[in-house]
Amino acid sequence: MDRISEMAKDLGKLLGQTGEYQALKQAISIVDEDKEVAEIRTELENIERQAKDLVSSGEEPDESVKKNYEESLSRLQTSTSYQRLVATQANFDKVLVKVNQTIQVGIAEGAKSRIILP
Repeated sequence: MDRISEMAKDLGKLLGQTGEYQALKQAISIVDEDKEVAEIRTELENIERQAKDLVSSGEEPDESVKKNYEESLSRLQTSTSYQRLVATQANFDKVLVKVNQTIQVGIAEGAKSRIILP
């Protein structure tokens, strides 16, 4: 098991060095520094808290709460830095899917082996 853990750590290091991960890291930094995105995220959190409180007290959030949420979400989604974050996350996710598929192939091949590792 130690060997597997070491190999997993090495894989993590290699993933961290990919262009896709580096782009994701940069996009996260840009979003974190974007004051407009921070304001919108705060608005969304406040609206979500308000809606949760209403639901907890047995009330349905009114149309103005829903409208404010949708408007704030739309502003977030049209932000250039947020769009870049979503795109870079999708690209890195594709890398992870390929890695997982390759691991699955390796597992299938390993399962056919008669050698059982301790």
